[in-house]
Amino acid sequence: MAYQHYILVCGGTGCESNKADAIYRALQRETETHDLTHTVQVVKTGCFGFCAQGPIVKILPEESFYVEVTPEDAAELISEHIVKGRPVKRLLYKEEQSKEHARVDDISFYQKQFRVVLRNCGFIDPEEISEYISREGYVALERVLFDLSPQDVIAELKTSGLRGRGGAGFPTWMKWNFTREQTSNQKYVVCNADEGDPGAYMDRSILEGDPHSVLEAMAVCGRTIGANKGFIYIRAEYPLAIGRLERAIAQATEFGLLGKDILGSGFDFEIEIRLGAGAFVCGEETALLASIEGERGMPRPRPPFPSVKGLWGEPTVINNVETLANIPVILTRGGEWFAKIGTEKSKGTKVFALTGKIANSGLVEVPMGTPLRDIIFNIGGGIPDGKAFKAVQTGGPSGGVITAEHLDTPIDYEHLQELGSIMGSGGMIVMDESDCMIDVTKFYLEFTVEESCGKCAPCRVGGRKLHNILTKISKGQGTQEDIETMRQIGTSMQRASLCGLGQTAPNPILSTLRYFKAEYDAHIEQGVCPAGKCKELVHFSIITDKCIGCGLCARRCPVLCISGERRQPHEIDQSKCIKCGECFTACKFDAVLRA
Repeated sequence: MAYQHYILVCGGTGCESNKADAIYRALQRETETHDLTHTVQVVKTGCFGFCAQGPIVKILPEESFYVEVTPEDAAELISEHIVKGRPVKRLLYKEEQSKEHARVDDISFYQKQFRVVLRNCGFIDPEEISEYISREGYVALERVLFDLSPQDVIAELKTSGLRGRGGAGFPTWMKWNFTREQTSNQKYVVCNADEGDPGAYMDRSILEGDPHSVLEAMAVCGRTIGANKGFIYIRAEYPLAIGRLERAIAQATEFGLLGKDILGSGFDFEIEIRLGAGAFVCGEETALLASIEGERGMPRPRPPFPSVKGLWGEPTVINNVETLANIPVILTRGGEWFAKIGTEKSKGTKVFALTGKIANSGLVEVPMGTPLRDIIFNIGGGIPDGKAFKAVQTGGPSGGVITAEHLDTPIDYEHLQELGSIMGSGGMIVMDESDCMIDVTKFYLEFTVEESCGKCAPCRVGGRKLHNILTKISKGQGTQEDIETMRQIGTSMQRASLCGLGQTAPNPILSTLRYFKAEYDAHIEQGVCPAGKCKELVHFSIITDKCIGCGLCARRCPVLCISGERRQPHEIDQSKCIKCGECFTACKFDAVLRA
């Protein structure tokens, strides 16, 4: 049925946690009240990407982009926009310094994006297979079943230049071909959806917004390598993604697109979901396989690689969610089309979770080679509160920092490696001038130490030693000898650790030492934290001559350690002060000294 209006409601986890489902149901009720069910369709989609503005409602064909919507706004949206044809201006998104309310295509957050992986997220109902099929869904599987040989598929992937989006960037065609060439009665396809980087939610959003793209890709892989069984390993903390995957698998099976004799081709392929307990190390492929097998998630020595000896000792292809989501597009539009996107060695697009000190946080997909400046300032909208950009951490706890002097660096595998960072799965955390690099690095080390499985000594002992030294430096007790010690330990961990977790755990330290050595020196030689984040090195006091006794600092203090008479200079009780900095932030008269 053709409708006059389509009302798309963001149904990603972020918006769902902010009453998106109530908004969806309220809009449905209002269309029924106004007898509009035959002309207006309300659809709950996946993530729109612009998470900073959620919950989001988009109305087509006008492409009106409503932000920060509440369930109480539903009646006005229907009565004004749909019935009377008048947009609800107070809810329309408007760019800063712009007098006009923006249509979707005019919003700077989207203008420099190019959506391949996220092509369906925010456009279709992920719980309705028919909507996926209407956008060329399962066309690639049909071609692979009836028109393309396994060799043809490998050749198309090789032409496309697709590399794994899980971190290492290994050529996808090569991984598939290794497994295809193995002789075995049983092979497996595994989707790695164990997304554990702090601040990362790319894979989760893809599975929530477009689960069938991953199912289709897994079936294509199964046909190509000779496997009839697939597993999706996903952490149990993703209930919405799990629910939509379960529904998608059931619908695909009902439609004859999974299961026995798919589309009458004689090819069988089944997919099973396995839930992980949230261990970061299970993102490493051999630890993931051990977890699926019912063993403790711990890495195994390589070689042999999973392509040769993987799940239960059988040849296995492991790809992450984003890698798989590219496959149907490549086989539908062609490897040459895909290869035209990106750079010479890094083809296609990359999805990033843009978070931290950034105005427009959200999910971003850009062509490989896009300058970091475009992502931070054009798409991300720059740094809020007028503060200066300091650095961005790419690759999560396994990555490194990129500084202001490298803002024009093209973001691809090669350039990030040159800067001492990695692409990783796509986390991108922005920091401003108020962030302390020692404090940030200590956070990442604390995370990797906690998540280490402890199997190998370089990671188990080296990570703890690095964290202890960083803690000492953050207290003003470090020495220059500690710097050289950290470099030596970090280099040893990179060379000797069993898996990627230990090998990359020192990256944040080595990267910040490379670009922010002066900040380490300030902590060590001067006993000062320039950003005021290391509590042992910070002292807050009130400047008597500047304090007007407004009491704002006292009201903001969480431990009530500030006292004074109204309109008289106040005083901080140092024995109670927890050095949170609330008084410094609250004071409008520069009367609080941070030293």
